[in-house]
Amino acid sequence: MKPPPFSYHDPRSVAEAVTLLSTLENPKLLAGGQSLMPMLAMRFVLPDNVIDINKIDGLAYIREGQNSLEIGAMTRQRDIEFSALIAQKHPLLREGILNVGHRQTRNRGTIGGSLCHLDPAAEQVLVCLASDATVTATGPAGERAIPFRDFPLAYMTPNLAPDELLTAIRIPLWRPGHGYSFLEFARRHGDFAVASAAVLLDVDAGGIIKRAAVALGGVAAVPLRMDAVEAMLVGQKASEELFRAAAELCRAVEAVADVHATVEYRQHLAAVLTRRALTQALARVTP
Repeated sequence: MKPPPFSYHDPRSVAEAVTLLSTLENPKLLAGGQSLMPMLAMRFVLPDNVIDINKIDGLAYIREGQNSLEIGAMTRQRDIEFSALIAQKHPLLREGILNVGHRQTRNRGTIGGSLCHLDPAAEQVLVCLASDATVTATGPAGERAIPFRDFPLAYMTPNLAPDELLTAIRIPLWRPGHGYSFLEFARRHGDFAVASAAVLLDVDAGGIIKRAAVALGGVAAVPLRMDAVEAMLVGQKASEELFRAAAELCRAVEAVADVHATVEYRQHLAAVLTRRALTQALARVTP
């Protein structure tokens, strides 16, 4: 199929893009286009105006802030994949990126586009949830910071006003030497995950878990932060028995069913992937 007819706009500044979003009828932003273009071709979305933000300077960068990583919304996934700073400071993000599509999609796809598309199985969405990221939305009233826990409102519905665009992502850094793991089960490499798990662990020299983050993707309408699992882990000595018991809590999630998996199968995957991710994260912890 062919995309529906629309008017094309290419602003050169964030302010111009915001003005277009505020004044045009039924607009849609174009970032990397790896989700939007297929949806246009299949006529799942029918915008009257497409606003291409690729020519706006200053939205693509990776830099270290104060105990955080700062990433521009238009940063290509391929740049994240090969960033030495990200590999050193936040290896979970790089591990998640390696599961995104294929080289061609990562060449064009942007982190901001993925977060705004908000597919519950998307890897960058899950990493940002597990990492307590904060996103910056810019609109007519200026900038506002949104904790990523509050960003998904419903299935593929981000917490953005119609006249706002995502401009930046801030990801807090964990202690050097923390453990991490990103695992997913997909029908084939490059597909969206049927289920996925992202884990961060901070364990002291005595094996006691001081801090934990566990998140699940692909199992529900939105990515899930597993607070009960984290509460069960923190303060306990890391062990396979503890991980198995904690992972079993994931079997109770309100999973969704589709042509790829039943509710019960997604619940099973949630438990298995969480246990494996916890084990792998622990193995990667260094003093």
